[in-house]
Amino acid sequence: MEMTKAPSEIKIQFLGAAGTVTGSKYYIETLGKKILVDCGLFQGLKQLRELNWTTLPVDAASIDVVLLTHGHLDHTGYLPRLVKEGFQGEIWGTAPTLEIARIILQDSARIQEEDTARANADGYSKHNPAKPLYDTKDVEKTLPLFRLQVLDTWIEIAPDLHCQFRYNGHILGATFIELKAGPKLFVFSGDIGREKDLLMFPPQKPEYADVLLIESTYGNRLHAEDAEEHLSAVINKTVKAKGTIIIPSFAVERTQTLMYLLWKLRKNGTIPNVPVYMDSPMGANVFDVFLHYPSWHRLSMQDCHDMSKDIKLIRSVQETYVLAKSEETKIIIAGSGMASGGRVLTYFLQYLGKTSATILIVGYQAEGTRGRALLDGAQEIKLYGKYYPVKAKIENIDGLSSHADQNGLIDWLSKLKSSPTEIFIVHGEHDASVGLKEKIKEVYGWNAAIPKLDQCVTFQLQPVNI
Repeated sequence: MEMTKAPSEIKIQFLGAAGTVTGSKYYIETLGKKILVDCGLFQGLKQLRELNWTTLPVDAASIDVVLLTHGHLDHTGYLPRLVKEGFQGEIWGTAPTLEIARIILQDSARIQEEDTARANADGYSKHNPAKPLYDTKDVEKTLPLFRLQVLDTWIEIAPDLHCQFRYNGHILGATFIELKAGPKLFVFSGDIGREKDLLMFPPQKPEYADVLLIESTYGNRLHAEDAEEHLSAVINKTVKAKGTIIIPSFAVERTQTLMYLLWKLRKNGTIPNVPVYMDSPMGANVFDVFLHYPSWHRLSMQDCHDMSKDIKLIRSVQETYVLAKSEETKIIIAGSGMASGGRVLTYFLQYLGKTSATILIVGYQAEGTRGRALLDGAQEIKLYGKYYPVKAKIENIDGLSSHADQNGLIDWLSKLKSSPTEIFIVHGEHDASVGLKEKIKEVYGWNAAIPKLDQCVTFQLQPVNI
């Protein structure tokens, strides 16, 4: 005899990446389970960063599981704070994602501790004493909750509730997540990679979705096609002027892309054989993850070996200070990618005021970050509580991003066999989200919504035959 369960519902609450490009957190409540898809840190504008300090509108201790699309800070960086607030469930992700998340969280805690110590010593924080959002001990309590999951396999969260991780390009380990609740399929895009990425394979594409959340970082823009030529031109011009090139870079994927590009350009004789330094311990650790998971990316082991021999790694802070004061013409890749912290600030102190130097921006810069201020033509930049004049040349290389552009996002939807009932455009600044919304309507005729922060939406699940 066939029986049916009573209809139930699924609630989704947008706790981050709604009206902004950072802080990805989507809370789901259904079939007796409470789930968080991603658990990211807000970055950029002060009003966004302050959200990291507010208590979540949901009880952290009641959440059963966190599903991670990938390891970037704006998707994982709130995890230790969640644990501090009482979360004791499991954290699921692919093997490379969990490795990268571990590296990023340990680095994030260390930077917060260092920044807090400096602020207290120099007295430039309005808080007395200044405290980190979380510390290394909080990270140590978080890592044992990690649980490795494989690709393309339905995993049971509860009866009638399953999830699946699918390859998404973007960075090592990145996925989009399909969540099947009863008969309905919910798709969370995470960050979508590019079809022709230098390091990653093309992303898979969803075939079905009743409800779809899609990122819109570059929802209103197309990537430049001449990134390598532009990079070569900037380097050659700066080297000719006997200047130094400083490249603030994200430690995950972007640093490895730059290593590969600079190695290839020097090998081909396209740029001079000037020293290239990689001053990002986290970037070096992520490069090790590339070596451990060769099936996830395009690089051969020989390329990885040759690149690591050709580019000089700076390990200690003392080496950073020595290199910053060196007068030689050189290229320095250093974290962080939006110049919001990290060792790149030591080089800024030394080179922002030099007209022969070039600060080369190679990735997305969120509102409120130093990188965005430089792109917007700031005449001075605040570092460690003081303002410093900007005299160095500021260059922007578009086209190296690991995010799909508008065409890529539209193409990612191309295998859907029918229109989703609802599409929500997330993880983008206002203009980018609106641009993608309009393009989806133009190409597919589908309507989409741009949710607000903390907004809740509820969907009825049909009775399920048992």
